[in-house]
This record gives sequence, C-alpha cells and structure tokens, in this order.
Amino acid sequence: MSNYLITGTSKGLGLCLVKELLKRPASSVGLIFATTRSAPTPALQKAIDESSGRVVNIIVDPTDLESLRAALPVVEKRLGDAGLDVLINNVGTGPFANGIKNMYASVLSGGKKKTVLTQEYTDYDHLPNRDNLADVFNVNVMSVQNVTTAFLPLLEKGERKKVVNMSTTVSSFAYQDVFVRLPAPAYKITKAALNMLTLQWGMEYRDKGFTIFGVSPGWCKTDMGGEGANLEPEQGAEAAMKVIDAAGKEEVGRMVNIRLEGFEDGPGDRYQGGVVPW
Repeated sequence: MSNYLITGTSKGLGLCLVKELLKRPASSVGLIFATTRSAPTPALQKAIDESSGRVVNIIVDPTDLESLRAALPVVEKRLGDAGLDVLINNVGTGPFANGIKNMYASVLSGGKKKTVLTQEYTDYDHLPNRDNLADVFNVNVMSVQNVTTAFLPLLEKGERKKVVNMSTTVSSFAYQDVFVRLPAPAYKITKAALNMLTLQWGMEYRDKGFTIFGVSPGWCKTDMGGEGANLEPEQGAEAAMKVIDAAGKEEVGRMVNIRLEGFEDGPGDRYQGGVVPW
C-alpha cells in the first residue's frame, strides 16, 4: 500500500490525479495528501467526502518554507509509523489565463507578443500580471525545491521513494522550433530550470533508493491549457499515473512523455512515451 502527496489539487490535473488514485483499492493506495493554498474547492471537497478518509487536505503554500514546516508534522501524524511513498510536485503557473489557443490566435493575427526582455504583455492587459520571470520561477522551480526538501524525511521512510515533477515538452530545447511561436518565455525558461533541478535531485539520491524524475502530462484542458487543448485532464492524469507506476531507475533525472494511442504523430503534441530530449 502506497501513500501519496500531491501539490496543486484544487482543480485541473492535480484534482484529476487525486481522483485517478481513488479508483484504486485501499490495498494499493492508502492516504492521498492533497495540498491546496486555501480551503478545498467544491470539486476537491466532494472527492474528500467520498474517499472514506483516504484523501486528506493539507492547506500549505508550497513557496513558503514556514508554511511547509508547519505542514510536515500534520502529515507525519496522519501517516503514523508509515512513510510517504510518492510525492507528485504538480503545482505550477504560467501566463495562460485565457488558454494557449487564444494567445496563439492573437499573435498569429498580428497582435504583439511578450518578449524575453520585457516579460510583459502589451495586448493582454486583461490577463493577471503573473508571468514575471521571478514570480513564475518561484512557483515552478522553488516550490518544487521547497516541497521536496520539506517532505524528504517522510519519503526516506517510504518504500517506493518516488518524486515526480510535472514538466512539459514546451521546455525542451530540442522542440523549440515547434513551440517558438508560443508567447510564454517565462513558462519555458522555468520549466527548463525545473528539468535541471530534477536531474540534480535524481543524481544525488539515486544511490539512496530514490527514483526522482519528470513527467510531461500532455496539453490538457485546464485553466493553463485552455479549451483548445487536445486532452481532457482526466486523460492526462491517467496517462501520467501509468508513467509514474512504471518508472524505474533508468528514468532517474529524466523527463518522460505520456503515451496515448492516436496522438503519436501530432505537430508538437506527440504522446509517444519515452524520454523527452529536453
């Protein structure tokens, strides 16, 4: 029986990961710690209420070390003598309030796009100003560093010792010819940094029994992905969990793509499985 902790579970992919795990019997999946920054959304609360005590909400700010220090003993108490088996660092941010498709459409129709130098929009004043490089780095990179460090003692007690960092093929150096017109440099830069952070953690802890790696869950219809995405978040969550279950020592430090039949040869959305050449 494995115990999980997932960050960013209020909605979207994180919520779907919680629901995906709840499909499994209690003999396979024990406790699922679902972290949120504030009180659970109605959708998450429903999952909690129907979980027979298996889903435990932890309110914590993953970018704040003091908040994480306060959460650690709460999780530890619920686990008792058991450890944490799988940590999924899912929380992330990007300048996608109206979805990637709308951003693409504006740029392609002649609208001005954001540049690496300014990190600002001129034609997207209706979007929240959350794509400042430092702010995005804090969420996409530092939160992963903070959460992994905070819960490391409980992971060391776990049997599976898996740490999964949700990344994206958009961060791949090798794929930039495909994604060059996506006006989201801060998102690309910080996710590329996350990939290196994953590699550093993976190399340092592989001899201690840990399997630390990244997963690209595909372009999902979430708040960030928008309605123009080609996957439902449930599809991304199910495919991501298959990767997480199957990953072994050969995946340490790497970013692994999901595999979905019918999506093997899409333009930039190739869900072929295997390691992404980031």
